[in-house]
Formats: sequence, structure tokens, C-alpha cells
Amino acid sequence: MNNIPKTMSAVILKANGDYDQLEYVNDFETPIPKENEVLIEVKAAGVNNTDINTRIAWYSKKDNDSNDASWSGEALKFPRIQGADVCGYIVDVGSNIDKSRIGQRVLIEPSLQKVNGKQLENPWYFGSECDGGFAEYTVISNEHAHEIKSDYSSIELASFPCSYSTSENLLTRANVNENDIVLVSGASGGVGSATIQLARARGAEVIAITSQNKAEEIKALGASKIVLRDENLIEVLGKNSVTVVIDLVAGETWGDFLEVLKPKGRYAASGAIAGPIVELDIRTLYLKDLSFFGCTVLEEEVFTNLVKRIENKDIKPLVSKVFALENIVEAQKEFLTKKHIGKMVLEVK
Repeated sequence: MNNIPKTMSAVILKANGDYDQLEYVNDFETPIPKENEVLIEVKAAGVNNTDINTRIAWYSKKDNDSNDASWSGEALKFPRIQGADVCGYIVDVGSNIDKSRIGQRVLIEPSLQKVNGKQLENPWYFGSECDGGFAEYTVISNEHAHEIKSDYSSIELASFPCSYSTSENLLTRANVNENDIVLVSGASGGVGSATIQLARARGAEVIAITSQNKAEEIKALGASKIVLRDENLIEVLGKNSVTVVIDLVAGETWGDFLEVLKPKGRYAASGAIAGPIVELDIRTLYLKDLSFFGCTVLEEEVFTNLVKRIENKDIKPLVSKVFALENIVEAQKEFLTKKHIGKMVLEVK
């Protein structure tokens, strides 16, 4: 690997736990690409809920037990480099990969179907089951490094992969089209704000749930109507008023989402920031002929379609604030205040 250092700077997660389990180091061994992998020099990496949830073992179904705290339901291997949102340049390739890829600017598809070119039985998530992008360099199976041709900066491009692919996957699974009225919860977050843009790009009407102080900015993204978080959803919209719910929140008022869905409506979820345990009246599900979609693993066409949307400027990056990689704790703390719209991004120099 010509001109590629043997060690690199990285943020390592030492164990599940609080911020003290994150450590910025300058002597982590630089990864070497295997035969079907590419080595990427990371320029920027976005901050996500999944980074924090993985760190604190939120994905465990056994009260934050580290033994099942990854996306796959197994224990993480430490030290682990997190970071699912990555923009960078390919600087080296494995023996089976065409060297013409060297120099390409790429976005990494965070939902991994293959590792070193081999199909996984259970998909991984970048920065969870394998090392991710909170480092100067990272490796990924060739298929998951998507060339991007855009005049957006690397910081702007790093705001797209995780939240926008999650959003595009939700809309794809729910088959959203120009005839739909889409209700988006958590509309000011990364996935929520992406969903407004991507649903509008499909021609759908969008209703967004957000706070008063963010309402105008959310409307500017394309929402035709705003519902404030402290308002009663059924009173504001009425029963049987939307065709699709894209939910990132869940929580105590979850049942209201099903009440506002029209018969044969579609509900798609990829988060539960207000609480994962909800109460379902099964009669609502079957009497209204509703369809439910849990959305984690990306459908095959999703990331390719997202790259096209970015290159065509059908959607725009939303970067709230930029931090240096070594300031990851500060970035995560500010991220959790939920006062921002869009993404916080770590710049890797």
C-alpha cells in the first residue's frame, strides 16, 4: 500500500457503556483490503442514533445486556470502530478488484449483505458487526462502495447514506407513490427530514410531526401540513386521513397512527425513539386491512436509487453542524439534545 500509513487515527468503542467507552487513538492498525474489498480514505462520517444505541446496548432485548446488543442480536467484538455514514475515496483494492476503482469518491452502503464478496446469512450493519467509518481508513466489500459523482462536498455527502437510505427503504417497502398522503413522525431528525424530501420526489403529499420551533424549516423541506408534537393527532387530522405512516417514534400514542390510516393503509417503521413497547388492538389491524413493514435491511435497489437522487439533486443535504473526529463525544451529546434539523457530521482529516 504505497503512501498509506501502517497506523491511523480512529475512535474506538472499548465496551458497551457511556461516553467513557469511546477513545480517540492515533495508533490503530490501518486495515488492509482482502481480495474482494476496497480500502477507503474517510473524509467525513455522519453521527447517527444507531451509533449511540449500539454503544449503550439499546438493541439488546435483555435490558441492555451486551450479549445480544448488536443489529444481528449477538455480542459486539471490541474494540470496535463505529460509524455507518461514510464518504471517502478508494485508495487501494484487493487482488480481485479492478484497480481502476482507485481514486473514485464513494458512499458506503451501511446495510451489508456481503463481507469480502461472500453472501452473509444474516446481514451486518457497518460499524456494528464490523468496523465502520470513525477512522482515517476503512475497508468494505467492493459491492457496498458506491461511486458518487457530485459537486456536493464530502461533508455534505456524508449526511446521506444512513438516514436517506433508511428513508428510501421505508418508502420502497411501503410502495409510496404520487397518490399517497404520507404522515412522517420525528420529522426534524435525519431520517424524518430525508423522508419528507424523498416522498415529495415520488410525488406524494407529506404531513410532518414536529415541534413549533422547527415547523417552518420542516415546511420548507416540502411538508404541506405540520402537526405539532403536543397536538392530538386524531383531532388535527381526523380518522382515516392518510394512506401511509412512516414512523420513527412509536411510544405511548402509537395507536393514533393506526387510527389516522385509511383502510388498506401502510405503516412502516425503522425506529422507536419514544419507546419500543406499544399496545396494538389487533381488531384495528385486521378490520382496516392494514399492512405493517419493519424496515432494517435495505432492498437491493434502494442505495443505487438513492445515489441517482443525489446526483440528480432531487434531494439536498442537511448538515446541522460539523465536528472534528476527536470531538465525537461533544457531537453525540449535542446530537441527543434534538435541537437540530438534519445531520451532524464528523470531519476526518
